[in-house]
Amino acid sequence: MPQTRTRKSAPATQDGGVREVLESIAIPPIPHVPFFATLDTEATKYTADGATMTFVNERHIARDTQGRIYEERWFLVPKNGNVKSTMNWIQIADPKQRTLYNCSPQRQICDLVVYDPASDLGAASPAKGTSRILPNDQGNVAWEDLGNRNIAGIDTVGARETTTMNAGTLGNDQPLTSVREYWHSDQLGINLLSIRTGPMFGKQTFTITEITPGEPDPQLFELPAGYTIHDQRKNPPISH
Repeated sequence: MPQTRTRKSAPATQDGGVREVLESIAIPPIPHVPFFATLDTEATKYTADGATMTFVNERHIARDTQGRIYEERWFLVPKNGNVKSTMNWIQIADPKQRTLYNCSPQRQICDLVVYDPASDLGAASPAKGTSRILPNDQGNVAWEDLGNRNIAGIDTVGARETTTMNAGTLGNDQPLTSVREYWHSDQLGINLLSIRTGPMFGKQTFTITEITPGEPDPQLFELPAGYTIHDQRKNPPISH
């Protein structure tokens, strides 16, 4: 299921620039394990001269007894700044109907697309791995079991995976190290804390700050009143 999307792009009339998509935690559509939660995102980038830029948002997520998923998407804004975040998407996924509605509050439109729950269901189990050497002398992966931790009143199990890519593997003149740390709830089938660091994107932290097990408000899974539905399942829009 598409995750938090925050894009930056150079004007179309200029050369160069970047386009970015920040993916958030995965919410598998598991039935009979409902909850309502608040998720905080913090994304930090590091400049060549040692400065940092940090962006944040807060949003609500929910899953009902049927396995349907509700997610809000809010713009990332500078941390401790004067800019207030606003909601830019509402997403409602139904694994039985295999539908995903991407609803834009700005345009008052819901795009209906096909939802394949298979990839999200893979996130229901805690991440597992082993320390190993990568093929063709690319580098190595170190795996650590971090034990147990209670987050927001829920028991979790932690793991950390550190990947080191040798010099020359990705055009790099020095070894590159990236780290993924997860604190997974077997009870809910989601990560309550996920931390990723790497030279390409800096540091990303996703934290469940509040969570209420049990059936969420059923109105969350109703399409917003007055929105126009665009069915893209047979006629997808032209990519720009």
